[in-house]
Order: sequence, then structure tokens, then C-alpha cells
Amino acid sequence: MSEFISWDPVQCGMDKISLPKEKFWLPDIVINEFMEENKAPSVPYIYLYSDARVHQALPVRVVSSCNLDIYTFPFDIQNCSLTFNSYMYYAMEIKIFPGRDPDIITASSKNVMTTRGEWELLDISAQKLVNNDESGLYIDMVAFYIRVRRRSTMYVVTLLLPSCFLITLDLFSFLLPPQSTDRASFKMTLILGYTVFLLIMNDLLPITGNTIPLINVFFSLCLVLMDYLLETIFITNLLSNSSDFSPVPQWIRTLFLNFLGCLVCMPQRKRRSNGPDPEKTNNCDVKPTTTGGSVVEDKALQELMSLSHVLQAIRSEVEQQQQKGNQSSWEWMQLGFIVDRLLFGLYIVFISVSFITIIIVWVNASNQ
Repeated sequence: MSEFISWDPVQCGMDKISLPKEKFWLPDIVINEFMEENKAPSVPYIYLYSDARVHQALPVRVVSSCNLDIYTFPFDIQNCSLTFNSYMYYAMEIKIFPGRDPDIITASSKNVMTTRGEWELLDISAQKLVNNDESGLYIDMVAFYIRVRRRSTMYVVTLLLPSCFLITLDLFSFLLPPQSTDRASFKMTLILGYTVFLLIMNDLLPITGNTIPLINVFFSLCLVLMDYLLETIFITNLLSNSSDFSPVPQWIRTLFLNFLGCLVCMPQRKRRSNGPDPEKTNNCDVKPTTTGGSVVEDKALQELMSLSHVLQAIRSEVEQQQQKGNQSSWEWMQLGFIVDRLLFGLYIVFISVSFITIIIVWVNASNQ
């Protein structure tokens, strides 16, 4: 507003005129967050109103910096600021105030936005930055805060849904027999496919920001869970070579077979013995006959009885060793099944928590 330019609109017949802006002094109002030179075309005229108001239409193509918080990407809401001030004049010379109400600015801005890009405008608020310096030797500033929300539908369709489909498909691989090599081949194919998927979609993930996006952590954990191929190899080795292992240590038997077995609803059961009963085999002794005979025949009969007892003792010892080996092999196999069931449960818990978290974040972002 200029106090030296005013007239009576009734006498002059008009309430505003346009004149070349080179005839007037114009303040050097700039935007602090500018990152590039303004390439918008300039307007050579300004409007003068009868009440001494001066209106300068200054088109600006703003390329600004904004501190992004991408933790909840792609459901993030950003708050960017544009600060207007003068570089050359103090507050005692130039006072800056918002020209319109923030609600009116927000409504008009939404009306002129014709393209539906990646961001959706939520609101615009204005704040005059107050300085308590009474001397006026400071720069007067007005800040506009622009809240925008990322349109997340494309990222959900191209990133989250395929990833959730692959991780669910990997979950069903636990239904394959652990001792089968088909499970390892199936998991290896899924890992290869998921790695290629992440490489293709890497350009859609944000690379700037102060924090790591939650979706990056989700993808990393999904890849780690798919790397349970090592667990499949370990269990297959247990089930295939259990007969060659030494007996199960006591702490493993207590922790896995007793405690974790009950936790995953696979309690330890005693293996039935399929060997013959030693008490029944002892009844097959050779009994001496009561009929008379020579001394040589009696000695031969005693030697046969002695040999029979020795053979029965050897047989009993072999059967006991075989039963111990079968019991040890069965315990290692039981350990493999318990570990497989435990990882299956952890897999279900992770997928459930991840899906619930994604849905909650998505709903909260949509409601704001």
C-alpha cells in the first residue's frame, strides 16, 4: 500500500489502473526454500487501486527443499514450508502479513489443481514468525505450511500386494514334507523370484529422508524369512542322517523335546520296541536229557549248552544296542519336526503382525 497514490473513483470513473512496474519501487520478497532459479514468465504491469493498494502479480515456479519423514511410506504425510521474507530490508522498513485467510488459500489451491499426481493437498496454514526484538533490526517473515499426502494406491498394488502374495506362498511351503527335496527347490525358486522383484521395484522406494522406511524393514524381514532355506537343509539333514548321529544331549532333550515339543503341540512319545523279548528267548535253553549215555555225549551236551548261553548273551547285547540306536535316531527326527513346527508358528505370527500393522497405518493415513 502506498500513501502517495490514491484518488476518488467516482470522479475518475475507475477504481484501478495498470502501469509498468518499472515506474515503481518493488520489495525484494523471496522464498528461503528456493532450490532453483525462478523460470516463470514475468508480468510487466502492476495494478493500482483507488484506496492506495498496489497489487503485483508475480508468477513463481517453486522448486523447494522439504525435510521428508518417510517412516510410514507409502502412507506418509509431509509438512513442507515456504518462508517469505526480504533480504535487504529490516522489519522496521517492511512488514509482511498473509494476504488471505488460510482456509480460503487451501480451497482456491485445490480448485486450481487440475492434475492428480503422486501427492494430494490436505491443507495450507500460515504463521507470522514473531520476533520480540523491539529495535526492529530483524527480518520480518511469514511462513506457509503445506500438508500433502502421498497417494498410496499404486505402491500398494505394485509393492505390498505382490510381496504379501510371495510371503504367503512361502508360508504354504511348510505343508510339504520336511524330508522331501521338493521343499528346498520350491523355496529356492521363491527366493530367486523375490530378489528379482525387489531389484525391479527398487526405483519406487524412497532414497531420501532422515529415517529408514518401515516398508524397507518389512521387505528385509520377508527376505530373511524366505532364507529359511537353511532351516530346510538342516531339518532334511536331521531326518536323513539321524541314524549316524550320537545320542541327543540331555539339555537338547529337555529344551526341545520336552518344553518346545509341548509348546508346539508335539509332546515326546516313547518309541515302541519291535525286537523280541529277551525273557522269552531265555526260555529256549537246551535242557539235558535224563536218559543214560556215555561220558563223551554228556561233555558235548554241556559244551552246546554253554555255547547257547553265549550266543543268547551276544544276541541280547546286539538287540539292546540296536534299540538304543533306534531311540536316538527317533529323537533326532522328533527334534527336526519340532523345529519345523516352531518356525512355522513364528512365520504365521510375523505375517499376521505385518498385515495388521500395514492395515492400521493405511487406515490412519486415510483418515487424516
